Amino acid sequence: MLFAHLKRILKLDHLRLRGMSGATDEFTLAAAVQNLRRLAKLTSQGPTVMG
Repeated sequence: MLFAHLKRILKLDHLRLRGMSGATDEFTLAAAVQNLRRLAKLTSQGPTVMG
């Protein structure tokens, strides 16, 4: 599901940078963006209340 999200939502269906190091950098950056978006969504919900 995470790779599908990268391809569909973040438009990572083709790489824009050339070479293996460029592709690695671009994929790493896209994965970091995805993780930051998930982190922002989790922190915006507030603390969970155990009751």
